[in-house]
Formats: sequence, C-alpha cells, structure tokens
Amino acid sequence: MLQLFKELNIEDRLQWKEHTLMFNQPEKPGTYSRFDFPPIPAPFNGIVAILRNNDMLTWPEKIKFAIGLLPAIIKGQRYVEEMDKYTWTEWLQKQGIPERVNKEVFIAMSKALNFIDPDEISATILLTALNRFLQETNGSKMAFLDGAPPERLCQPVVDHVAERGGQVLLNKPLKEFVLAEDGSVEALKIRGIDGEPDELVKADVYVSAMPVDIMKLLMPDPWKQQAFFEKLDGLEGVPVINVHLWFDKKLTDVDNLLFSRSPLLSVYADMSNTCREYEDPDKSMLELVLAPAKDWIGKSDEDIVEATMLELAQLFPKDIPNGAKLLKSKVVKTPRSVYKATKGRQEYRPSQETPIRNFYLTGDYTMQMYLASMEGAVLSGKLTAQAVAKNAPKHIAEKNASA
Repeated sequence: MLQLFKELNIEDRLQWKEHTLMFNQPEKPGTYSRFDFPPIPAPFNGIVAILRNNDMLTWPEKIKFAIGLLPAIIKGQRYVEEMDKYTWTEWLQKQGIPERVNKEVFIAMSKALNFIDPDEISATILLTALNRFLQETNGSKMAFLDGAPPERLCQPVVDHVAERGGQVLLNKPLKEFVLAEDGSVEALKIRGIDGEPDELVKADVYVSAMPVDIMKLLMPDPWKQQAFFEKLDGLEGVPVINVHLWFDKKLTDVDNLLFSRSPLLSVYADMSNTCREYEDPDKSMLELVLAPAKDWIGKSDEDIVEATMLELAQLFPKDIPNGAKLLKSKVVKTPRSVYKATKGRQEYRPSQETPIRNFYLTGDYTMQMYLASMEGAVLSGKLTAQAVAKNAPKHIAEKNASA
C-alpha cells in the first residue's frame, strides 16, 4: 500500500498515528491498555512494547508466549506456511501457551485481521502478522486516509490510468466470458443496463480482479473441470459489517485505532479525531467493525445499531446510554469480503498466472505473502502485472499469428 501511495504521489494523504496498539479493558470500562513501541529498530521495539505492558499479560504468560514464538522467528516464513494446518487456538495449545493469552490479546487481533475468531483463523495469518511486527520497525504502526476513499484514493488511481492512455469504465457488469475453441478468452460479454444491449469487449489479455465468490459464479463451465480452477471451491469470502455512528458530543479524544475486545465488535476509531475530513472538536463519529458477522448479516440495520449501542455502553459507560445522543447511523454490509482464512486454505490459493493462455487472476485470495488484506490485494496486482509483462512476447506472437 505504501508503494502504491508513493507511485500515485499522494503519501501526504496518510495521517500517521502514534506507534501504539490500544485495547479496551472490559474489566475496567472506559479505560485502555497500551503496547507502546519506542523509536528503536525491530524487533527490539516490539519486545519493549510487550515487556512494558502489565495490564493484559503476566510475566509467566509473556515468557511462555516468547518461547512458543521461537520456531517462527528462527525458521521464518517456511515454518509460518506449514502452520496453516492449525487454527490459531490449536497452535497456541501445541506450543504450550496459556489460553488467557488468546483471550486477552488474540481474539481481538483475529477479528481485526480476518473478521473471525481464533478458533477458526489459520495460525499462518497471526504468525505472518507477528513476524512482520518483529521484522519491520513500523510494521504495526497505523495510518488513516485523510478523507473518503473514493475521492482520496480511488480517483488518483483512475487519473493515473487515464494519464497513461487507459480507461476506467463504470457500470459495465460482466455477463459472461466468451471462449474460443481452445478454451481461451475470445471476448467479455458486458451486460447492457437501462435498456442498452449487451456488448462484446475484445483484448489481447484478460485479468479478473473479481472477488473469488464472483469469479466462481461467472467461471465458464469448461474451466470448472480443470484442477487449477477446481481449487477455488475451497475459498469463500467472509461476511463483515461496518457501522457508522454520529453523536452529539465527544466520546473520546483517542487519535488511533482501538481494539474493542468486545464479543460483538472488532476494531473501531473515532473518525472525528483520526481523519481530517471528519474532524470535529465537539462531536464524535465512530466507525466500527462488527465481527464475526455471519449471525448478523441477515438482520435489520436497526437491530445491528441497537446491539452496537449496547456494546458501546460497556466501552463508554459515562456517556452511553445516558449523556450522548445518537444523531444518525449507517450500516454497511458486505456478505463476502476478503477470503475466509481458515486453516488449510493456503493450498487452495491460486497463482496469478492460469492455465488459460490469455487469462490471469488478481486479488487478495491469489497467492502472495500478505494474505487477506489491502496489502495482499495490491501486491497481487503487482504480481499479475509482472506475469503479464513476462509473457508479453508470447501474447504479441499469438496476436500476430492470428492477424
């Protein structure tokens, strides 16, 4: 992501926060426990942050956790990938790490990373994140975009493409892949909207950036018989719900991401503090992630807001339910977001290059080191572009042969 911001020349739109991880303390409503990372190189800044925090983990728990992490630190990424056969909870048990470590820290982190609990999430996900924290000095430092993503991030991407002769066309839903006799893509059939007829779009190379669930839905029948594409049946998106709440008064002055440690909620932030566009010294605007969301995705917005307010009463007992008035709310449901990173999913993740000679995949679910995340999605795009460039002479030869 940082490389993308640099390429777009919009690094100034990132609002960097103090290097700390902040957790609500359910046993002390309205208070926070902090892991403060000092300005020294990794992994020492992370070690100091853990050693300084005595609210959440005891010294024996810290020692057992450190010993349990040693194989990942010493053996590196190969070991991390091998641990995909365990859930995070199973891995902790295997390493002799107390369950209280899970409860105090990793329920919140699991929900933040993949919107599911430690009993479901692959150990590879948490180990990858921890390795990054230990290897990169600023690996756990937070930054917020300074405004709404469509204008502050997506539009610069569109401008970048247009300035180089490309086009970004909206409201052009894919209806089907039209295949040539050899099974390659001959054209894309675009569904006409508002009474317009369908249209065919032809190209030399085709790349799908669709989420894995939509890709499976639109996959041509002949491809479904191939082992490469059959693997996609082992992947599915995870549901997530974002809740936006506007209040008539200030609930917190914290200018950072917060781990709620709530049974219902994952991470949240007061955007009136963290984001320049929503800045307000007198009123809070909270953005919260409800996770796991599988039991809530079908419920009404009213039910979701009501349940969220009950949880917030535990986080802000001085102001909710008495004191702060909810002015408005917005619930955003995503039935299928990033791929659900349960144990054993690594073997189902495809490469960006496919057996179809002129067709490529990209997206966080394709194989890359940053897993189910924005960073993973961006990195997959880079890898896809490299694969297309590598095969460019072949594609040019095929085009000339068919001319």
